[in-house]
Order: sequence, then structure tokens, then C-alpha cells
Amino acid sequence: MDFQDRSDAGHRLAKALSSYKHRHPVVLALPRGGVPVAAEVAAALDAPLDLILVRKIGVPTQPELAMGAVVDGTAPIVVRNEEVIELSGTTADEFDAACARELEEIERRRQLYLGDRPRAEIAGQVVIVIDDGIATGATTRAALQAIRNRKPRELVLAVPVAPPDTITQMRREVDALICLETPELFGAIGYFYRDFRQVSDQEVVAILKRFPAKRPTSIP
Repeated sequence: MDFQDRSDAGHRLAKALSSYKHRHPVVLALPRGGVPVAAEVAAALDAPLDLILVRKIGVPTQPELAMGAVVDGTAPIVVRNEEVIELSGTTADEFDAACARELEEIERRRQLYLGDRPRAEIAGQVVIVIDDGIATGATTRAALQAIRNRKPRELVLAVPVAPPDTITQMRREVDALICLETPELFGAIGYFYRDFRQVSDQEVVAILKRFPAKRPTSIP
């Protein structure tokens, strides 16, 4: 299955998640690519939309290779991939410096995307986490662990595409998982989209303006 673009992927994912509508879920997107996907789901489920700000920590000599991830929060959650750290020869100081840089980017995004916008209520809620796809799962796993710490009633991961081994790993982190495509030959997320242009900061801000972060208090 090829997706036309992220909106198309979100529309298809929303159909697969339709049974959650009556459960009044909260939708959390991983920016930037997950936001247009999540917008379609939030619209279909009549759900609040918020962000989970997470950044990959790349190996200094090979930034695309994840040696960990960090998630925004009062006490940021850092997930380390010890195997990659050891194989790459990354020192503790190098890891800490890379982590600090990603925390700075998280703060930049929080100010730009969210400003003084209210944040979604997670505790006791059905929470659906959405991205445009998963490759290794480093950032997704960190995000899920951070959300789990906030005590949702149920934690659901929904993505258009991911490799089978990554999905197997992710199932351990959530109560339910929906993935539309799990191709054995994966390569990269962008291979499964006809249009995989980068999502801009401005697009993220514009999408968030269309959705509340919290549900009206009249709905339990």
C-alpha cells in the first residue's frame, strides 16, 4: 500500500481507529511528520490534539544513527541504546552534549508550536499516539515510556507503516497497536509515500490552531 501523502495516511488510519470514537480519546502527535497524520485522526474521532515532543539523539559522527532519544517533560526522559553507544565509541560527555542539544531543540519547538496553549490531560484517558511511520523505534519508544509515566487509562500506538520487527518491539510498550502496513523490505518511511515532503513549523502551528488540546468539561 502506498500513501498519497500524510493526510491520506491519516484518513486511512482514522478508519482503522473508528471504534475508539465513543471512548473519547486524546490524540498525541510526534512532530513534525506525525502532525498531519494525527490531524485526520483527531478530526474523525472528534478528539483533542496535542504534541509529544521527542528528539532522537544521534551518534556524533553519524547523526542519522540513533544512540538514544529524549522526551520533553518536567524531568526529561532519556532512553539510551547502549549497543549503539558502545559500537560507535561515543563517550559519556559526547552523549550528554548531544542530549543537551536535542533538549534545546525541544524547547525551541515547545515555544514555537505550543506557546501558552493548554496541554492535553493524559492521566486516566485513552491516549492514541501517532506518527507518520516508524523505522528503528528509538524516538517512539521514548515517547511511549514518557506517556506511560503520566498514567493514561489505555495507551494506543497507531502508525501507517513500520517494519515487522519494530512492531513486535513496540507491542510491549502499549495496550493496543494499529499499523496499516508492515513490509518485510522496509528501507525508509518515505518509500511508502508518493509525497513525503518535509512538514514545516508553520504547518504544525496551523494544524494545532484547528484543534483544542482539551475536551470540553461536559464530556466525561
